Amino acid sequence: MGKRVSASSPQGRFAAGAAEIDGHVMTDARAVGKQMFLQFDNGLSLHVHLGMYGAWDFAGEITADATVVSAGGRMGQTNQRGTVVGAFEDSLRSIGAPRRTRLRMAESEKLEAPIESFPPEPIGAVRVRLLTADAVADLRGPTRCEVIDEQAVLAAIAKLGPDPLVDTGRKAEDTFVATVRKKPTGIGVLLMDQSVVAGIGNVYRAELLFRARLNPHTPGNAISEQDIRALWKDWTKLLTIGVRTGQMMTMDGLDATAYNAALASRADRHWVYHRSGQPCRVCGAPIVMELAAGRTLYWCPVDQA
Repeated sequence: MGKRVSASSPQGRFAAGAAEIDGHVMTDARAVGKQMFLQFDNGLSLHVHLGMYGAWDFAGEITADATVVSAGGRMGQTNQRGTVVGAFEDSLRSIGAPRRTRLRMAESEKLEAPIESFPPEPIGAVRVRLLTADAVADLRGPTRCEVIDEQAVLAAIAKLGPDPLVDTGRKAEDTFVATVRKKPTGIGVLLMDQSVVAGIGNVYRAELLFRARLNPHTPGNAISEQDIRALWKDWTKLLTIGVRTGQMMTMDGLDATAYNAALASRADRHWVYHRSGQPCRVCGAPIVMELAAGRTLYWCPVDQA
């Protein structure tokens, strides 16, 4: 933000869109749920939805916060394959002052690599490159990548449910509660509906429902207002932890040893997610896996009966 950006499309598929924002100053960057909006001084915005396979790579003078560090600089979905610690994700590493480096995740190279010259050559099919005097961001494999005006930005956001990190206060919570309580759809499907609540993905869905001891097939209109409000508050809590640590940490009450293990490996971080057939951490019953809203859902048939 605040810098003039040279925009291009190394793979060529977004050349026209890149030309619309090329040479302009980025004035704002915001995320609502899974949608990203990068605003420029000509009134246009780059609208990005990473989807299942999209990700950002960075190079140049970079300051890595917790989220960037934990993802190895690749800002995308947690199911990306790459060089990782433990079964799934890289653990939190030191965070320091800006340093000249390249941060990305790929099976063929390290998470962090030095760069001999700037800007480095794009790696892979880069849809759009945003280049400033000292840093570059490369976007690959997004579900959505388009340049839109402010009216279209507002229209896109209007389709989304509330996001606790953006829509603070009681009004957003009330909206979530009212929407869920009038739906006959199972809560496990509702939580993945971005028009109901923006941002909940597969990991948080499974973990939120287990923490609430809610059967994922329970219709939204059969859940008490108190329980729905509790879901919203727990979602807000877990998001805050996620932003602070850069990890989807969903287990409570861990001692120092267990907490460090959880930071290093998802296998020690979640109650039910990705634990199909393994014993429930509470009751010992095998964790069930099924499809719900097109994604794998994990739950305990005893504690969430």
